[in-house]
Amino acid sequence: MFFEDRYQAGRLLAEALLEFRDRPEVLVLALPRGGVPVAREVARVLHAPLDVLVVRKVGVPWNPELALGAVASGGALVLNERAAEQLDISRDELAQLVAVQQQEVARREHAFRGPRPPLQLTDKTVLLVDDGLATGSTMRAAVQAARQLGASWIVVAVPVAPPEALATLQREADQVVCLDSPEFFYAVGAFYADFTQVSDREVSILLASQPMEMKR
Repeated sequence: MFFEDRYQAGRLLAEALLEFRDRPEVLVLALPRGGVPVAREVARVLHAPLDVLVVRKVGVPWNPELALGAVASGGALVLNERAAEQLDISRDELAQLVAVQQQEVARREHAFRGPRPPLQLTDKTVLLVDDGLATGSTMRAAVQAARQLGASWIVVAVPVAPPEALATLQREADQVVCLDSPEFFYAVGAFYADFTQVSDREVSILLASQPMEMKR
């Protein structure tokens, strides 16, 4: 599939998620920034509230793409301490790495969510939405964080992702919805005509634009 932009992808994705429409326990959580326009359309069609789950990987200092864990909105913390030991990263070093990412989560939370209260996911059906997956590592951390924050059912919903990333997430989430999973996958942006970077301001505007009755 080829999408015009994130908004169109969100409308198409929403059609695949209609089983969650008008269900009071459903909460749509976007992974910012690119996931927010997609999730905004999903939330609009499903008549569900929209929020963001800020996730930051805790990477190995000499290889940031190699994750030791992740921190997320609501104080969620997922760590692979065994991996840290194998890489000879001390507890103090690990704590420092976590603290740096917690500060970044707090900064982004303030920028995106403003005065909103902390996320409450207990007994919620959470739809985790992004504009696509490459490796799926950030979404995997988001699933683990949502689980830690008490979500009762977790759905990963994306327009496009490679088969191997989906296979991993199907073992982590309760449900995975993806519109297209091409065998030859180069990058998420290759499936969009308009893949312009989403700004912090656009995220804030989209979150603030919900009808009041949806901000439950």
